[in-house]
Amino acid sequence: MKPSPPSKPLDLTLDRANSDVVLIVDDVPDNLAVLHDALDESGYTVLLATSGEAALARAAQALPDIVLLDAMMPGMDGFEVARRLKAAPQTAHIPIIFMTGLTETEYLVAALDAGGVDYVTKPIKPKEVLARMQVHLQGARERRQARNALDAFGFASITVRASDGKLMWQTPLARDLLARYYGTEAPQTPTPVLTWLRRHLADAVALIEPPRLSIELGPKRLTFRLHQQIGDSEGGGDWLIIMREQSDESVIDAMALSFKLTPREAEVLYWVVKGKINRDIGDILGSSPMTVKKHLERVFAKLGVETRTAAAGMAMSRIRQLHPQFEG
Repeated sequence: MKPSPPSKPLDLTLDRANSDVVLIVDDVPDNLAVLHDALDESGYTVLLATSGEAALARAAQALPDIVLLDAMMPGMDGFEVARRLKAAPQTAHIPIIFMTGLTETEYLVAALDAGGVDYVTKPIKPKEVLARMQVHLQGARERRQARNALDAFGFASITVRASDGKLMWQTPLARDLLARYYGTEAPQTPTPVLTWLRRHLADAVALIEPPRLSIELGPKRLTFRLHQQIGDSEGGGDWLIIMREQSDESVIDAMALSFKLTPREAEVLYWVVKGKINRDIGDILGSSPMTVKKHLERVFAKLGVETRTAAAGMAMSRIRQLHPQFEG
C-alpha cells in the first residue's frame, strides 16, 4: 500500500480565487441545512460546525472569509466563540454575523460587544443573510487586497489594540520583520512600538501625523508609520500601522566602488558616517576595535584625509550625489 500523501492545511486546499469561504456555526441541523443550501447555490464554499469548540478549531484551520454564528448554543455559546476568535491574531480580522432568536436590546448589544459586525434574527431568511454578508465581505475583500498590495510593494502592516497592546492582525511580511528586528510574535506587540503608539495617540486622533519610529539592524532599518484608526474608538481603538524595511547595502557598495575600498573598509566608512565610534563599529561587524582602527587607517589613505570628520564629510558628499534619500 502506498503511503498517503501529506495532508495540506485546509486553507490551502480551498478555492479562494473563485469563492468566498463561509463558516456556519449552529447546533441545530435544520438551520445548517437551510443556510448551507442557499449559500452553496450562491457560489460560496461552505464549512459547518455544530459547537463552539468545533467552530474555533475550524476557523483556525480554514481561516474563513466570514462567520455566521449562532448566539445561543449549549456549552460554549456564540458570544464566547466570538470573543475567542477576536482574541486570536490569525482570526481577529474575520467578520462575524450573529444569528439570534433573542431580540432584546441587551443581547444584541452583547453580540456587538463580543466582536460581531452585524446580526440577523431567527427564523433565518437566507436572502437577508446573503445581503448582509455581501456588505461585510466587500469591506473584508478591500482590506485584504490593500494589505496584500502593501506586502507586494515591500510594505507590511499590523493592527494593534491600544487598550491592552495586543497585536490583533499582521501580514506575513510583518510577521517576519517583527521576528527579525524584535524577536517577538503575535499577539505580543514589541514594547518600543507599543510605547510609541500610546505616546502619539492624541495627535493621531486629532489627525496630526506623529513622527515615525525607526529601528536599525546593521545597514537595514525598519520604519513604522501610524496610518489610521480602524473599528471602535473605545479604549483607544485599533490602529493600523504600516512598516517598511529599507537597506543601505547599495550605499555601502557605491562607496566601495567610488573610493576603491574593500567591502569591509566600505562598511567601516559607512558606520563612521553614521557617527559610530570604533568600539561600536567592532560590535556591529563582529571584530575588535583595533581591527576597525586598521581598516580606518587604510580608508584615510585611500581618501587622502587624516581625520574621521574629513572622511565622513567626503563620503557623505559622494553618497548625496548617488543616493539623495540617504539618511546620515
